[in-house]
Amino acid sequence: MYETSSTHSLPMRYADFPSLVEALDYAAQGSTGMNFYDRRNQLVAVLEYSMLQRRAIMGAKRLLSLNINKGDRVALVSETSVGFVEAFFACQYAGLVAVPLAIPMGVGQQASYIDKLQGLIKRCKPTAIISSEEWLPLISSACGDAPPTHILSNTDLDALPEGDVELQPPSPDDIAYLQYTSGSTRFPRGVIITQRSVMANLQVISHDGIKLRAGDRCVSWLPFYHDMGLVGCLLTPMATQLSVDYLRTQDFAMRPLQWLKLISKNRGTVSVAPPFGYELCLRRSNDKELAELDLSSWRVAGVGAEPIPGELLSQFGEHFIKIHFDSKAFMPCYGLAENTLAVSFFDRVSGPQVNEVDRDILAYEGKAVAPTKNTRAVATFVNCGKALPTHRIEIRSETGIPLREREVGHICISGPSLMSGYFRDVASMQHIQATGWMDTGDLGYLLAGNLYVTGRKKDLIIIRGRNIWPQDIEYVAESEPEIRSGDAIAFVAAQEHDEGDKIILQIQCRISSEERREQIIHTLTARIQSEFGVTVNIELMPPHSIPRTSSGKPARAEAKKRYLTE
Repeated sequence: MYETSSTHSLPMRYADFPSLVEALDYAAQGSTGMNFYDRRNQLVAVLEYSMLQRRAIMGAKRLLSLNINKGDRVALVSETSVGFVEAFFACQYAGLVAVPLAIPMGVGQQASYIDKLQGLIKRCKPTAIISSEEWLPLISSACGDAPPTHILSNTDLDALPEGDVELQPPSPDDIAYLQYTSGSTRFPRGVIITQRSVMANLQVISHDGIKLRAGDRCVSWLPFYHDMGLVGCLLTPMATQLSVDYLRTQDFAMRPLQWLKLISKNRGTVSVAPPFGYELCLRRSNDKELAELDLSSWRVAGVGAEPIPGELLSQFGEHFIKIHFDSKAFMPCYGLAENTLAVSFFDRVSGPQVNEVDRDILAYEGKAVAPTKNTRAVATFVNCGKALPTHRIEIRSETGIPLREREVGHICISGPSLMSGYFRDVASMQHIQATGWMDTGDLGYLLAGNLYVTGRKKDLIIIRGRNIWPQDIEYVAESEPEIRSGDAIAFVAAQEHDEGDKIILQIQCRISSEERREQIIHTLTARIQSEFGVTVNIELMPPHSIPRTSSGKPARAEAKKRYLTE
């Protein structure tokens, strides 16, 4: 087994192609590609782009031998594997719409996974489903009495005869794939991504956002069904002819330092993750393992996909400086599946990495005002940078009026990467076609043209005219020594008899001492009352009881639903 070269043998192109097919055709002329590693960081598979192109063309002809028509959907269970990548690109060459779907990520989640998969299959109505042999029984259970025409393992696909067809290159307006959202506020919806929109996003990500260089080497543990994993860590390296090293998400979750070890081992230069990925490494690191690592090659440490705690970036930088991690590598970004992926990237020349504001003025007036000597409490938000070229960000009021700098409102976006709409949702397609804009559902403000994200509109807690971000309450809870990051979730529930709303704070707690449990509740109740002027109902829950979306975000809507139905 050998590793692919990380050096360019081609003149570097920044995704300036009309489609993913043409991008792969170009990358296939070089010697770079994808490397897949096991949980011990041993290389288990290599897929050079030249081989991927040949395999994808064969796969396309095999799929078309099943009498599947152009534009039909093919669901792909998204393992971090050669099989998924080959099937995804087979769909591109065949003119079929790839639909990446999640795999179950935890023990004991099969029942809920089957339920979710059933819903997704009903919504996208695929003609075929492709996965590894391992997941076929779960897929069959999810399909029930009305399975798609074809349910295939990767081995089954390889065994099909190649159809005698001439493959037609996709047009820019053809649908490349459906990206299902993580479902943090509602059931996942299929985002329609055309060849034109994905290529537009790949071009600005690579050239203007990350500013990739010939010879860069990417490293990722992100799942392929998530927009950051698929677009940021699979399609971007391919469309810029760069080599990329992959760890399975499950292996990273069990042993987070394997991510850093792989960067150190292969001199990785670019790697991105949500905040919880960095936090896991921080929590699980030990001096013995760190002594063997060197992160000096890591020049772009992208961070996004959820609100970014500024303090986490500081802690990570301070902790890993001992193995030559440079905090200047941090590149906060803002994006969402509805814009293919990226909307903005932090650029060091555009301003400081964080902005401190008066929390009381923010809460009562919705304005991000700089602290003064009279400020009682400070809130800190991370700079996610300016809108990428040809893309636009506006902050708007509830009635759609553009707001001034430092005024918190709805983050609205426009540009060539914007989705065509949600699958089978005519209203969303008509709105985007008519206006060219979309309200993201996130709240934030602009300062010197830079975006600062404050939270999701649906998660915002409004108590007696005061706006409170649930992550602020959760952060207070997680500052207790026994409570880990991600172990707290806050939301609002209506009380009976019109007594107003109450804030619920659920905490996963591993402590058995009743005395200490009562002490935690008492301490946190007092701290939250002091800091926010509100009372919370605190519930200590068993481990693994907080619901999460497929991308690892806290699913507050689901937590609230469970609370109300108990």
